[in-house]
Amino acid sequence: MAVLSRTDDSLLGRWFYSVDRWTLGAIGTLIGCGYVLMLAASPAVAERIGATREMFILKQVVFLALAAVIVVSVSMLSPRDIKRLAIAGCLIALAMTAATMVIGMEIKGARRWISLPGMSVQPSEFLKPCFAVTAAWLLSEGKKSPRFPGMILACCVCALILGLLKAQPDIGMLAVVTVVFLAQLYIAGLPLTLVAIGMGLIAGAAVLAYTFMPHVHKRFDGYWKGEGDHYQIDRALEAFGNGGFMGRGAGEGHVKDILPDAHADFVFAVAGEEFGMVICVFILFLFAFIVLRGLLKLLKEQDLFIVLSCTGLVTGFGLQAFVNMASTLGLIPTKGMTLPFISYGGSSVVAVALGMGMLLALTRRRGREEPA
Repeated sequence: MAVLSRTDDSLLGRWFYSVDRWTLGAIGTLIGCGYVLMLAASPAVAERIGATREMFILKQVVFLALAAVIVVSVSMLSPRDIKRLAIAGCLIALAMTAATMVIGMEIKGARRWISLPGMSVQPSEFLKPCFAVTAAWLLSEGKKSPRFPGMILACCVCALILGLLKAQPDIGMLAVVTVVFLAQLYIAGLPLTLVAIGMGLIAGAAVLAYTFMPHVHKRFDGYWKGEGDHYQIDRALEAFGNGGFMGRGAGEGHVKDILPDAHADFVFAVAGEEFGMVICVFILFLFAFIVLRGLLKLLKEQDLFIVLSCTGLVTGFGLQAFVNMASTLGLIPTKGMTLPFISYGGSSVVAVALGMGMLLALTRRRGREEPA
């Protein structure tokens, strides 16, 4: 068996000794956790909707395998290639997200998906990583060339994305994109006062959404009054209680038999019931490790584009994980947001893999001869 040497000058050899293997290992572990939890949660859900027990498993195995390939492949790219990939991806995702208003499937009152043979795609998932890098490029170019209206262009693109997400509607993703962009603006030099004003505007927008958007009003009322959507949160909390410290054992949980979204938005509850608090804390540690290590890698980075890109990527990744786990634990209203690499969903898994591949590519150690 051939072993990669530090003197190996091949593409694979250079990549292996320049990529952050700790982050790569954490991502691989999350993908493995996603596979195990899909085996635990999906058969009961498939039976309940009249499908074969293997339907979700087989699809997710393909998605997770594709995710692993994407993470490794994208992480081999140079920052210049990442920039081009992100801009192209942002334009395509914008066009497809706009197309959902015309040809999209309506599910639970929202038009977020485009139906393709054998699967459906949620284009807005790809906006998160691609816009984070595109916005970083615009902001960094604006800093380099005062005549280039980078901040204005970034704000215009962000406003367009937020308008499309509001029209779908997808308030959860709208909030994530907004927070990510505000974080990048702050790192780019925007005064904290203006960032605070932006957060205040978000709070005002949330009040307006509650007042004028019936589905938002219903979801918040269901959370605060223990009605409607709170049913799933109550069952999830019972599952955590039943699991205790070590869990009831693989396949012994019951929450997957009664929760419609046990394989998707509430897969964390399945982990808590069957594998206990130990595994839940381990999963939480993996997410925190990836976010913190990604930020720590930026302490010595001089390229503003890389700093802003990685800030946006890890902020979006960590915030998505937090929203999913917090809503499952009843800390916030349910948002319909997946747990990265673990929840069922092809668009989410592939989009998160794209973002993590970009993060690994941008934080790789590079020699002087490698392109920036």
